[in-house]
Amino acid sequence: MKKLHAFVRHEEGAASIEYALLAGLIALTIVLAATGVGTSLQGLFAAVSAGLGLAA
Repeated sequence: MKKLHAFVRHEEGAASIEYALLAGLIALTIVLAATGVGTSLQGLFAAVSAGLGLAA
């Protein structure tokens, strides 16, 4: 019974999982931001290309 109680009170594993989830959310945010910036740049370059009269 003491081993079960000690296992339940052991919090290092929970902290590791929390850090992993936080790292995953940060990575997802970076990917979504990079995708949005890439889409915006593609539109900008297409507009510049059209303004210069070049075929896109």
